[in-house]
Amino acid sequence: MTTASETPVLDTLAAMTGDSLERCGLAPDMLLLTRIAALAASDAPPISYAAHIDPSIRAGVTSEQLQDVLVAIAPIVGTARVMTAAGNIARALGIAIAVAEAEAEMDARG
Repeated sequence: MTTASETPVLDTLAAMTGDSLERCGLAPDMLLLTRIAALAASDAPPISYAAHIDPSIRAGVTSEQLQDVLVAIAPIVGTARVMTAAGNIARALGIAIAVAEAEAEMDARG
C-alpha cells in the first residue's frame, strides 16, 4: 500500500478529528471535556490525552472542569478507570511540559 504522506496514521486521525468538529454543535470546551470523558471510559493511554492538552487550554478548559468530569463519570465507568485516567492525564501533562521545555531550550540556542 502506498501513501501520499509519510505520516498516514496521524493524517487519518487529523482528518477524523476535523470531520467530527465540523459535524458537532458543542462549544469547544464542552467538546473537549466530552472527549476526555470518552478517553477515560475507554481506558486510553497518556498519548491520547496529550493530543487534547493544547486544544483544551485554547478552549479555556479549567482543571476544575476536568476534575468535575472525572467525578461525574466515576459512577458509570468505575473508580479504577477514573484513577487510571487521572494518572494518564498527569503523565500527558508531564510529556507536554517536557516537550515545551525542550522546544524553549532549542529556541534559546538559536
